[in-house]
Amino acid sequence: MTAISSRRSLRGEIPCKAVYEDEYALAFHDIRPLSPVHVLVIPKGPYVSLDDMCAEASPVFIGGFFRAVAETARVLGVTHAGYRILANIGADANQEVMHFHVHIFAGRPLGGMLKRAD
Repeated sequence: MTAISSRRSLRGEIPCKAVYEDEYALAFHDIRPLSPVHVLVIPKGPYVSLDDMCAEASPVFIGGFFRAVAETARVLGVTHAGYRILANIGADANQEVMHFHVHIFAGRPLGGMLKRAD
């Protein structure tokens, strides 16, 4: 998904399989899932990164966005078994979409995330 398509999804111009929506965020299923449950949660604002959102958005908005992430996990029914949230920010993290978003992965054991840099 590109930054343009994520903004278009927020505006309702591109259909998406929505999971949750409130005044702070829109959550929908990823079109190329990497786990049985793979949902994107996008803030309703023009934020490129977490740093950008924290610098520009109000504390109420930031709290509302992260409550929306938690509520999305509850709606998905993954809070008991567990889930992973991930946000790729910047070139070193391979951020492909230049609009901040959080991935929720669940539905199977996800294993370790990174190898140790020993």
